[in-house]
Amino acid sequence: MSSASAPLPEGNPPPHSHTHTHTHTVSVPVTTLWVGPDSPRPVDAPVLRDRPDAVAWLAALDAHADDDESGAGRLGLHGRVESQLLHGEPVTVVGAHGTDPADPSGRWARVVAPWQRSPKDDRGYPGWVPAAHLTPVEGAPAAVTPPEAADTLTRLGALDHPAVLLARQHIGLRYLWCGISPLGFDCSGLVLHTWRQFGLVVARDAYAQADTAEPVALDAVQSGDLYFFARPGRRIHHVGIVVRPGRMVHASETGGVLVEEDLPPERLATLVAAGRLPHP
Repeated sequence: MSSASAPLPEGNPPPHSHTHTHTHTVSVPVTTLWVGPDSPRPVDAPVLRDRPDAVAWLAALDAHADDDESGAGRLGLHGRVESQLLHGEPVTVVGAHGTDPADPSGRWARVVAPWQRSPKDDRGYPGWVPAAHLTPVEGAPAAVTPPEAADTLTRLGALDHPAVLLARQHIGLRYLWCGISPLGFDCSGLVLHTWRQFGLVVARDAYAQADTAEPVALDAVQSGDLYFFARPGRRIHHVGIVVRPGRMVHASETGGVLVEEDLPPERLATLVAAGRLPHP
């Protein structure tokens, strides 16, 4: 899709036309991190507004539930969306607004997100967001502080690993490619969200989570570890949180929802590794 046919974010370009790198925070409940300014489709207009409406956006996508990856449904987000950013999340704006040839409108910000680690950029996950969804932080420190641990951790109890308990709260939620919030998760977004509740920053994508996790033998997994899945000759594409050996909670695109289940044969056939991320 060309930039001429893609919907533009509302509002005027921000006044920081000479800013080359600057820390901002997300000023809306949730915003989408796009591959580029020309990535959104007309159906994505609700989340490009100055005050984005994610609920209306998901309803619009679900009106095209039978569409494949070339259509206007949730599958059509593949190749268009990198991740999401939540309210208060820090980003570094890269480059000067209105000067990037990829953004002739001047209404987008090219950013990296330090709370989402990625081998794509040492500074954080890269992508584009509507500039109206960001607020500059004056006198921002050189180092970004990590997220705060959630208060709910003290109320989870000790019968199960806290990562499992946190993930179980969302069982039945519809799968959302790129999702990192309780509006919808993808598999690695569920891991990112869960560990963010611990006040910890981890990698965004499943393959990067596998690369940064402490390796664990498949016959030695414990509750709260991660299972990783890959097809022969391909990099890791899926991750789940271990409940107990042979059982996990995960956001399943093939199943369409977040589910806790024993590993079915088709999952066991692609189970290639396990790992352990830090936790309190």
